[in-house]
Amino acid sequence: MDSRYETIKKLKKKIVEISYHSQEGHIPSAFSILDILYVLYHDVMHIDPKNPIIEPHDRLIISKGHASLGIYAVMAEAGFFPMQELDTFCQYGSRLGGHPDFHKIPGIEVSTGSLGHGLPLAVGMAMAQKWKQTQNKVFVLIGDGELNEGTNWEAFMAAKEQELSNLICILDYNHSSDRAVAFEDVEKKLQQFGWNTQSVDGHDHQKLEAALTMQYENDRPVFIAAQTVKGKGCRSMENNPAWHHRSPDETERRQLLEEIENGN
Repeated sequence: MDSRYETIKKLKKKIVEISYHSQEGHIPSAFSILDILYVLYHDVMHIDPKNPIIEPHDRLIISKGHASLGIYAVMAEAGFFPMQELDTFCQYGSRLGGHPDFHKIPGIEVSTGSLGHGLPLAVGMAMAQKWKQTQNKVFVLIGDGELNEGTNWEAFMAAKEQELSNLICILDYNHSSDRAVAFEDVEKKLQQFGWNTQSVDGHDHQKLEAALTMQYENDRPVFIAAQTVKGKGCRSMENNPAWHHRSPDETERRQLLEEIENGN
């Protein structure tokens, strides 16, 4: 197996352990976006983990801030802060809270967690970068549940109107919103909004990198529907809504770790 997928398995095990000890966190949402974040930080974005505020640098807004365990794990592995700091998750005085705080964590562009806010903020950032005539990209990772928020659809329209070719929106399309509002063809909807669109396996690193770095039609923002599995890698957790926001007990911890070790 590719060494990077072994790294993903190690990060998943770490996330399970952190959630078990803290009795906090959204494990399935973290697993859903783990591969996307890994590819962004390792293969796509131009940013220095040791000094992430130095310009020029690309920007990433992770709108689904409740998946913070995945965010922190990948950022620590990439070198933004020490890996051992993950063990302080949700402890008193820790800077690693349930939702990421840009005042505390280097490399976090904005505090997120209120769903529907990430894309509008990314549109504003992309407009600013365009006016400054920089080559920086603005990436935003949203969840499918957020597509029920009107602010996102207004942002989709504004991004096309402003011709924000420097904006790349990645949808963590784990279909968790299908229990509320099912979207027949989200790619087609975004094409109608004037975006460049593409669908890709959200757990295949090569395909993700290709989709995130390819040349698209000029003067249009990019929308990538990353087909993912909520709880990817843990058979008992995958697409199981009972696991959305809960932590394992000791028996479940052992079971989840075994499933990760034996999974793909």
